[in-house]
Amino acid sequence: QVQLVESGGGLVQAGGSLRLSCAVSGSIFSINAMGWYRQAPGKQRELVASILGSSSTVVADSVKGRFTISRDSAKNTVYLQMNSLRPEDTAVYYCNADLLLGPTRPYNYWGQGTQVTVSS
Repeated sequence: QVQLVESGGGLVQAGGSLRLSCAVSGSIFSINAMGWYRQAPGKQRELVASILGSSSTVVADSVKGRFTISRDSAKNTVYLQMNSLRPEDTAVYYCNADLLLGPTRPYNYWGQGTQVTVSS
């Protein structure tokens, strides 16, 4: 059974840093892309950052220059380094992965979500 296992959320003061991790567990053929989304109370889920392969990234304007996404292909893990955090970054952060379960079996997975709270 394939799962995305997230860790690293928590409570931090404004200006602080956190690093989120998301590991793919289970048997897969390959990873096409992974990303992080977030959803604040009363708002729609939005893309924070994504990575295609190991180096092609997309980062939302609202976090550009503060957040960095990276991937360790050997560990099937994606990271989101969040610096200079602001109260408006408070949200549940979800990991997403576009995987191949077999050569022609694509599947999209979501993690369970991890809470990030930034106090002012």
